[in-house]
Amino acid sequence: MKEFAYARAGDAAEAAALMAERPDATYIGGGTNLVDLMKLGVTGPGLLIDVSRLPYDRIEHRDDGSALIGATVRNGALAGDPGIRERFPLLSQALLAGASGQLRTVATVGGNLLQRTRCGYFQDVTKPCNKREPGSGCPAIEGAHRDLAVLGTSDHCVASHPSDMAVALVALDAVAHLRSVDGGTRTVPVAELYVLPGDTPHRETVLDRGDLITAVELPPPPPAARMRYRKVRDRWSYAFALVSVATAVSVAEDGSLDDVRIALGGVAPRPWRARIAEERLRGARPDEKTLREAARAELAGARPLPDNAFKVDLATDLIVAGVRDLVARKDRA
Repeated sequence: MKEFAYARAGDAAEAAALMAERPDATYIGGGTNLVDLMKLGVTGPGLLIDVSRLPYDRIEHRDDGSALIGATVRNGALAGDPGIRERFPLLSQALLAGASGQLRTVATVGGNLLQRTRCGYFQDVTKPCNKREPGSGCPAIEGAHRDLAVLGTSDHCVASHPSDMAVALVALDAVAHLRSVDGGTRTVPVAELYVLPGDTPHRETVLDRGDLITAVELPPPPPAARMRYRKVRDRWSYAFALVSVATAVSVAEDGSLDDVRIALGGVAPRPWRARIAEERLRGARPDEKTLREAARAELAGARPLPDNAFKVDLATDLIVAGVRDLVARKDRA
């Protein structure tokens, strides 16, 4: 591991000042992903600015049903929060589906959003990777790509995004609150936080250097919404998604879908909001034919590789099952 300096920021202004002084600085929260990448030699910041003690460690539940989640809230605390479990159960389910209990105790909300891909070529510095070194190539396209993306890829990168939490947040229309190094603030929908690889796979988010995530805001959930996070993986625990789906639906009195939200994980370089499927399903009666046609329309733009083509059918089946099972739950309520 490359030698580095360490500083603990007392407040956001101090963190920004430290960042502005050192072009080789980076923020660290729980460090559950960053430290691994430092050990592997994938990244080598000269200064780690610890922001884990900044006053962003609260979950605020509002009277209108919305919530404001501080960026330094630990994943375990968020998953177990009674208000989150009651109003936004798919978020709690997504968090519990990721990592291990020990890691959830350390990992932060802000850090979870910014974790890097687990593509083996990205993590192996002896191999070329356009994310690490633009223009060096993407060996995953011809190599080991079973776990990688089928949507939103390019000829330069087929890496998949690893976060479970981010998939749930995208389905819930969450918004990230950001603070820049000059003290300015802005908000960005989590669905728009990530950049598809195109011909610049080394740029993964819309964040400018030194931007700090301070909170994530959840709008009130849809009225009478039923929601669930489902994850298919190679083993029951401590494994990244082959495909996951976050689904929230509201059913009208006539049995049609009044509101439907779907986000996919494990299939794209970012959490994938299934806008095409949602548009086809909103206002429709969710019979098997309609569900499957909507899911297939969403996956029509997939660019699978030989060893991950199964993800197209798997994602289709999960979308169908996700909506169908929630509607059935509504019927039994």
